[in-house]
Amino acid sequence: MRRRLKQSDLDILESRFPYFARLSNKHKREFCRKLEEILTIKTFIGRGGVQAVSQEMEVLIGATIVMVTFGWQRVRLPHFKKILIYPNAYYSTISKTYHKGEVNPRHGIIVVSWEAFLEGLENQKDGLNLGIHEIAHALKLENQIRNNSESDFFNPQAYRDFHSFCASEIRKISSDIPGFFRKEGALNEHEFFAVALENFFERPHQFFQYNSKLYGTLVQLLRQDPRVWIKEIA
Repeated sequence: MRRRLKQSDLDILESRFPYFARLSNKHKREFCRKLEEILTIKTFIGRGGVQAVSQEMEVLIGATIVMVTFGWQRVRLPHFKKILIYPNAYYSTISKTYHKGEVNPRHGIIVVSWEAFLEGLENQKDGLNLGIHEIAHALKLENQIRNNSESDFFNPQAYRDFHSFCASEIRKISSDIPGFFRKEGALNEHEFFAVALENFFERPHQFFQYNSKLYGTLVQLLRQDPRVWIKEIA
């Protein structure tokens, strides 16, 4: 059965999810329709002490998926059917290290630490948001997966233009010179994409001032411009 949003869900969005609160009424209706679909097709599963997935968990994680994919009418990331939620950092038996989040394309799973997810929401100006970061990885992978109806939704030219900036930006991050993006973005092009999207949604005006051409490729790629919703603060 289709998950219908209740008034309590809308209250969570208005009070806890700034992206939604800034939208026009028309775009809020579009956002809600897409969120209902996301909450219907995804399974949210508690792990490592999360006995029951709360309404707040479902709504805020689902809203992050909607935000990142809002530029496309039909993109729902169907390959990633399960969202695993840990209370905090968890130990990965695959990498043998502690993680705050990850994406597993083989099993169609997105994993987040709820503690780290909330930290990303609380500070909307630092370009550090676990939810956006992991959804960005899932988005990039979904574009490459061929066994569903959602592959190749990235604009090819915009994607090529974005890649043309990757190497130089990664070199900048790797240097000792203070820059715009944090160090994690220098690991590889996949991490740079995720870090870039964190800044795209949280610090769009600063991002544009730093590199308007790179920012512009993401506007074309994601088919939206967060500067429309977020007012520039002098």
